Amino acid sequence: MSSDYASLLATLNRFADESKTRPLTIGEAIDSIDEAAYAFISVILALPFLQPIPLGPLTVIGGLTFAALGWQLMRGNESPVLPQQLRQVSMGENIWRILVKVCLNILGLCRKFTRPRLTHLVSGRLGQKIGGTILLSAGLLMAIPFGILPFNNTLPALAILFYGFAELEDDGLMILVSVFWLVVTVVYFAAFFYALWFLGNGAVEFFRHPLGATLR
Repeated sequence: MSSDYASLLATLNRFADESKTRPLTIGEAIDSIDEAAYAFISVILALPFLQPIPLGPLTVIGGLTFAALGWQLMRGNESPVLPQQLRQVSMGENIWRILVKVCLNILGLCRKFTRPRLTHLVSGRLGQKIGGTILLSAGLLMAIPFGILPFNNTLPALAILFYGFAELEDDGLMILVSVFWLVVTVVYFAAFFYALWFLGNGAVEFFRHPLGATLR
């Protein structure tokens, strides 16, 4: 697979250049990728969800998209297919430029410690099943419509992002990091539901303004 850090960044820069003349939809951007790679697409689609602010219906659509990609990967499909709702989302030059900058920062950091290791976790049918399970699980967690809960899209997006890094660098250790973020997501969501069950509206205010609730 030719998907690597250099081609990923080149692709993002090309998207930003093309968006100078008109808004570029996610579908058009993904269609321009020469080799449809799940990791390649997952990294690009995960970047907008790294912000801590809930994105409402877009988070649900994105989550279901990742879940669908995970299901396709688990089944061994070679070419990922995105739903029309997400394909039609358009982004202008500024947004693509921000994505490129964020990607540069994240990839620059990760390149310092990623390298080929534990390759059995990212290769062959086993790698497809593990990667598919991660995408499916993270996508379903992201799709839960919390509305007011901070980081409800960020935590599963981190799991997806590290899955992408694992595939791009043949680094099975990043698969373990991805699983770690899945566990953190489950614990975080479970804590919210637990608090909501026992504390009611007070829990909603705590998770909406956690620092203020702590200081009080």
